[in-house]
Amino acid sequence: MKPKRNTSGSPKPRKRVSGDSGAPAGYWYDEAAAERAVGFFADCLTHTKGEWAGQPLALSDWQADRIIRPLFGWKRADGTRRYRTAFIMIPRKAGKSTLAAGIGLYLLFADNEPGAEIYSAAADREQAGIVFDMAKQMVAASPMLAKRAEAFKRSIVVNATASSYKVLSSDAYTKHGLSAHGIIFDEVHAQPNRELWDVLTTSVGARRQPLTVAITTAGYDRHSLCFELYDHACKVRDGVIDDPSFLPVIFEAAEDDDWKDPATWRKAHPGLGVSVKEEFLADECVKAQHLPSFENTFRRLYLNQWTEQESRWVSLDTWDACAGALPDLEGRECWAGLDLASTTDIAALALVFPIDNRLFVRPLFWVPEEGIRRRSERDRVPYDAWVRDGYIEATEGDVIDYDVIRRRINELGEQYRIHDIGIDRWNATQISTQLSGDGFTLTGFGQGFASMSGPMKELERRLLARELAHGANPVLRWMAANVSATTDAAGNVKPDKSKSSGRIDGIVATIMAIGRYQAAEPGLRIDSIDQVLAFV
Repeated sequence: MKPKRNTSGSPKPRKRVSGDSGAPAGYWYDEAAAERAVGFFADCLTHTKGEWAGQPLALSDWQADRIIRPLFGWKRADGTRRYRTAFIMIPRKAGKSTLAAGIGLYLLFADNEPGAEIYSAAADREQAGIVFDMAKQMVAASPMLAKRAEAFKRSIVVNATASSYKVLSSDAYTKHGLSAHGIIFDEVHAQPNRELWDVLTTSVGARRQPLTVAITTAGYDRHSLCFELYDHACKVRDGVIDDPSFLPVIFEAAEDDDWKDPATWRKAHPGLGVSVKEEFLADECVKAQHLPSFENTFRRLYLNQWTEQESRWVSLDTWDACAGALPDLEGRECWAGLDLASTTDIAALALVFPIDNRLFVRPLFWVPEEGIRRRSERDRVPYDAWVRDGYIEATEGDVIDYDVIRRRINELGEQYRIHDIGIDRWNATQISTQLSGDGFTLTGFGQGFASMSGPMKELERRLLARELAHGANPVLRWMAANVSATTDAAGNVKPDKSKSSGRIDGIVATIMAIGRYQAAEPGLRIDSIDQVLAFV
C-alpha cells in the first residue's frame, strides 16, 4: 500500500476495473459506490505499523482496481452487491492483513447493514487475531471511527447500528447460530478442514448482500479446502465455470516460471518495490538456493506457487542432476532397505551399491493390482503406466502379496551380494522371519531421529556432491519430490510422512539402505548439517 493520500472528497478518474468487460446481463457498475469504498481507506484508516505508521491508508492501484472497486462497485439489478465471495491469493508482504482489516471495517461501518455481524476467522485464534487486532488498532487511531465504536478484547461494537466485528478460530462446533454479514477468512491454506468455512458461509442466508473474503498465500495440500477454492477461482477466471458471484484475484508465478528470476518475482508480487524491497527477495532467493528445505517456502510465500509439500527436502534440480545411468551391477555387493509401509498402498526396496566413491541406487516397488486407477486419481501419478513400463510390480488382489516380494528378493540375492537388509519391523514380522530363514541378514531399523538422521544427511550430501546415481527412476523421483524433512533441537533430521505430500517409501528405503552401509563403514557417518552445506 502506498502511503499517499487520495484527494479528499474527489473521486479518482474512472479506471477500468477487473470484470469491467463482458459482465453478465443484469449487472451494472456503480462508480460512486466503488469510489466511496476506495475513499474509506484513505479518509478513515491509517497504517498501524512500520515506516508508514500513522499515515493515511491509501490503496495501491492493484488493490483499488483489482479488489475494492470490483467488490463494492459491481451491483445486481436490485442494487445489492454482485460479488458474494472473493478469493484473494497474494504473496506474503503484499499488505494482505492490512487490506483484509480495512475490508472488515468497511463492512462494519459503511455497508449500511443493520445489525451487521463481521467475523475474522482462521485456522487458529492467534492467526485470526492478526487481522482483527490490526482492525482494532485502526479504529483506535481514527477519531471518526473511535467515537462510533467500543473496542473490546475480542470484539468491536457499533451500538448505533447494533453491529459487531469479532474474531473466531477453527473450533467450529461452537459457531452455529451466527448470522454473518461479512467474513474475513485469513490464510485459508492453513485450514485443517472445511468445517469452519461451512459453518460461517452457511450462516449468511438471512443477509441481503453478504460478503466472504478468503485471503491467503499458496499452500501445498492439493486435497485441502484452499486448493478447492483456488481451483474454482482459476476456472472462473479462465471462463471454464460461469459464477458471476465469485471474484477471483490471483497473483502467482506459473509452474514453469524460473523462481530464481527477478522477472518472475515482479510478475507474482504486486507489492514488490512498495511493501517489500527487491533486495529482500534477492536475499531470500539466495537462501533458498543454498538450503533446499527453504525452496518451497520461498516459492509458496513470495511467488504464490503451489508446492508438493511444506518444505522440500532436496530440489528436483539437485535430484535430476544425479540421474546417471546405472552400470552393470551383476555380482556387486550392496546393502538394502525394505519399507513395507501399508499392505494396501506401496512397498519399496532400495539396493545401494558403493562403486568408486559413488553410490548407485536401484529401487523396486510393489502395489496391489486392484485399485490402481483409484490410486492414480488420488495421488495424481500414472501408476498404470509405471506398472506397464516395469517400474512397479503389481501383485494380484487388493493387498500387496508379501510372497511376491520375498521371491523377488531371493532372485536379487542370486544376482547381487546383499550384505544386509534394513527393515522397519512394524507389520513385517512374518516376512522378516522368512527372509532370515532364506539366509539373508535383516536388521531392524528405527524410524526416529537416532536411526534416520545420519543416513539421511549422507544421502543429501551425496546428492549435492553428485556422488550418487539413481538411474532416473520416475517413481523414486516422484517420492523425492514428496519428501518433507523435520529437524529436532539438536539438528537431527528425518523424513516426516505426516507433512510429506505423497508416498515417500522409496526414499525411506534408500535411507535405511545407506544406514546399513554406514554401519559397515563407520567412517562414512555424517553428524552436522554444516558438512552438508559445505558441498553446496
